[in-house]
Formats: sequence, C-alpha cells, structure tokens
Amino acid sequence: MELDVVELSRLQFAMTAMYHFLFVPLTLGLSIIVAIMETVYVMTGRPIWRQMTKFWGTLFGINFVLGVATGITMEFQFGMNWAYYSHYVGDIFGAPLAIEGLMAFFLEATFVGLFFFGWDKLTRLQHLVVAWLVAIGSNFSALWILIANGWMQHPVGAEFNPDTMRMEMTSFFDVLFNEVAQAKFVHTVSAGYVTASFFVLGVSAWYLLKGRHIELAKRSITIAASFGLAASLSVVLLGDESGYAASHTQRMKLAAIEAMWETHDAPAPFTVVGFPDQEARETHFAVEIPWVMGLIGTRSLTEEIPGINELVAQSEENIRRGIIAYDALMTIQAERENTPEVARTVFEETKEDLGYGFLLLRYLDDPREATDAQIVKAAWDTVPTVWPLFWAFRIMVGLGVMFIAVMGFFFYRSSFKGQSYPRWALWAAVAIIPTPWIAAEMGWFVAEYGRQPWTVEGILPTAMSASHLSVADLLITLTGFIAFYTVLFIIEMGLMLKYIRKGPYLDVAETEAWQARHEHRLRTHDGRGPFAPAGASAASALDTPPNATPAE
Repeated sequence: MELDVVELSRLQFAMTAMYHFLFVPLTLGLSIIVAIMETVYVMTGRPIWRQMTKFWGTLFGINFVLGVATGITMEFQFGMNWAYYSHYVGDIFGAPLAIEGLMAFFLEATFVGLFFFGWDKLTRLQHLVVAWLVAIGSNFSALWILIANGWMQHPVGAEFNPDTMRMEMTSFFDVLFNEVAQAKFVHTVSAGYVTASFFVLGVSAWYLLKGRHIELAKRSITIAASFGLAASLSVVLLGDESGYAASHTQRMKLAAIEAMWETHDAPAPFTVVGFPDQEARETHFAVEIPWVMGLIGTRSLTEEIPGINELVAQSEENIRRGIIAYDALMTIQAERENTPEVARTVFEETKEDLGYGFLLLRYLDDPREATDAQIVKAAWDTVPTVWPLFWAFRIMVGLGVMFIAVMGFFFYRSSFKGQSYPRWALWAAVAIIPTPWIAAEMGWFVAEYGRQPWTVEGILPTAMSASHLSVADLLITLTGFIAFYTVLFIIEMGLMLKYIRKGPYLDVAETEAWQARHEHRLRTHDGRGPFAPAGASAASALDTPPNATPAE
C-alpha cells in the first residue's frame, strides 16, 4: 500500500470502524437477552432471574460505554479525514446520522441510566419497560447507521446538482427503504444476536466447568441456545437476501467475492475453495458446486451473473460516457446562467456515469484529456483485490454454518437432555467465544473493501473523498488512535474479566434463600409432578453421575 493521504485515511477509518464493531454486536445482542431475562423475572417473580438480569446487564453496561466512546470518534472522522465526501453527499448521509443521534442514541442513553439506577425506584413493570426501551434504542441506532451505510452501497433517492456540485436528496422514503440498507440492517442485528448468544453461552459454560453459579449458568445457557439458534438461522437466511441484492446493485463486488472472471452460463456455480490469481485473471484449483451461485444471486435458473471481465468492459463504456458528462458539467460551471441548453441536455443524459469519469482524476487533472490506455486502466480500477474478499467471505460463511451446529447442539441438550452437557462441549463453548466477532469483522470487510474504489457506489471515488491533510498529520493521528484504543481495549477486557470472575454478586441472599426453598420442594416431592428434578445439580449439568467428581 502506498503511503499517501487517501490510503492512510482509509487505514485510519478502517481501524476505527473495525475496533468500534468489537463492541456493537455485543451491545445489540445483550440488550435483547437482558430484556428477555427481565421479562421472565416479571412473569415468574423468581429472584434468580433478577440476579441474571443484573449480572448480564453489568457486562452490557461496560461494553456499552466503550462502544459509545469509539462510535463518536468514528463519526467525527467524516469531517476530519473525509471532508470532500462530507461536502459532496452531506445532504443525504447526514440526515440518518442526525436522526440516529436525536431518536435512538438519546433514547438509549437516557434509559441506560434508569436501567442501572432505577431498580429500587421503579416498579417491576416500569423497570421492564426501561429494559426494552434500552434494547429498542440500541437496535434503532444500528438501523439509522446502516441506512446511511446502505445508501453508500446503493445510492437512491438523490441526484447530483451541477450548479452546487453536490448530491441532493430527492426522496427520503427511497433512502429509508433502500433494499440494501434494510438487508444490511436485519443481517447485522442478527449477527449481533449471535455474538451475544455465544458470549453468554461461553461464560455460562465456564461457570459450569468451575462448579460456580450453577443455576444462573444453566438458565443462561437455555436462553442463549434458544435465542442463538434462531439468530444463527436468520443470519444465514438474511445473508442470502444480501447476496440477492448485490446481484443487481453491486455486481462487481459479487463477482469479486466469487472470483468469477468470466460470465458463466446460467445458473452459475458456487466456488467453495480456490486460489484467485488477479494477474492471470483466473482461479486456480477451484472446487465448484453447480447452480448454487445462480440460485443465491438471481433466484432463478435462467439469469446470468456477469463476470469480472464483462463488468470491466461495461465500466469502460461508463467511463467514456462519464467523460462526456464531465465536459458538460465544466461548461455549466463556466457559463452558469448562460449555459447553452444543449450542455444541460447532454449532462442530463449522461450524469448517471459522471462518477466513472471522476475515476480518471487519479491519473490526470482533466478527464477529457484521457488516453485509451488510461481509460482501460481506470476501468480495471473498479475491480477490488479479489483474494481477500474471496477468503473473507468463505471464513464468514463457514463460521455461520458452525454457529448453527453449535447452537443446535446446546438447544437439544437444554430442551431434551435435562440441561446436561458433556465437558468437551462446555470447553468448546468457552473456546469459540471470539468466533462471532471474527465472522462479523469478515462481513464488514467484505461489505466495505468490496465497494472499492468507491466511497459512494458509482458516484464518488474514494480518491476524491479525502481531506487535504499531510501524511505526517495522518501518521500522528493514526499512532494516537492505535495507542488510545489499545488502552481502552485493555481496560474493557480487564473490567469484563473482573466481573465475570466475580460473578453475580447482587441480590445474593434473596436468591439463595429462594433457591433453598425451591430445592427443598424438589427433595420432598415424589418426582412425578411439575417440581420433578430435571438435572438441577452441578453434576447433572456437567453430564456426570451425582457422586462423581468434576474430574471424572
């Protein structure tokens, strides 16, 4: 990577965004899980569920604070590092961000305080409403952010004004209900639910292995397995929707993800593994499954998915039309109110390809002076580097399949095996806690890196979007961000581990008293009614005989 302003700005934003997204999915998922636990508490009145709500709520609170801190920094970067982007599309991009702050973030931030400090000041039902408002606010924040991001992937409801040299919104409805934004929202929040489910599952499994907080851990695993299985299945289904949307909104991204160099006869196959070679423009040792990509991308057996080479040829035509649009735009800018009607007519006919003409600004100051060789080179610039996209997508999909299998196993053991779990399964649950974060980061890498060379697909190239900063400025701020975020990450991990080791320390006396009474009822019952024991001991949770030691 060249050490220039654009690439350093991209690196800084990527680092900030991917670090921020370490916190976002856990916030999204834990907010819902905590609200579900409190709902059970209000319905049953059992103190164990209030204790669970407070314990997992504490971990949610730690994560929430770090997520807010990193998210605010990321939004400021639009003005600091991407000033021309903010000027060019601020009318559209700024609207959902403003709504997110006014509607979702204020809602979320206000009720987070009531959630933590209102236990003794609100009734059960009032506090439950607060918990759900925190969850709704968290998910609404994601909605508006993803509407803004979805518009960058598929710009609708806006058009370029040649007099102001800016994009202007023409339909907020189209921006709001952008098919890419909606698909990204449901896919992203489902991924957050999976992340939180695996976090709860892994921590609870660790408690069972250590023989601590058995009742809390078993109930938490049941909630995590049920919620996580539904979320894991939905991630796969909603990911299919994103693939279908990409087939007609971001065809180059889809072709790069599949390393599809040539257009296949319909229906196209899915490449399971292979080794993309960008210089040779082929994929070595490809293993394909017939028809699958055609069904995912087009939901038909007759529609073709264009390959990279065909799309590059189309991009070359777009660039040539973009040059015509650029020439008409320069005439409008020079003549203003005296602009000949023919210039405006030509611009209206070709303005959809103006962004492709801007791709040439990377090589020369005036696209109208471009040679055929430069046009061809700019056309190939529309192809992102294939191999990282190819493998990142497959890592994400492979982990997604694993998530379904793991959650299915724990759901089965929770529902039909008396909440008993083999020790190997519990250790596996602890070991795979990080994997949902890996899958989520891979998904964002595919979404954002696959859009290059565009900041806004087909409209604004990334090379035009950056602020006029020096390399030294960016190196200093990049170093500062890395150092600061590393410290925050250490603090976050330290606090999370501290409170996980500490365990549920609130409402201990009340919970233990209730549990003692409950266990007495179980011991004195004949085992045939609703109080019949179903693996209530630590030994049964570990899938071992009652008299066996944990080591056995």
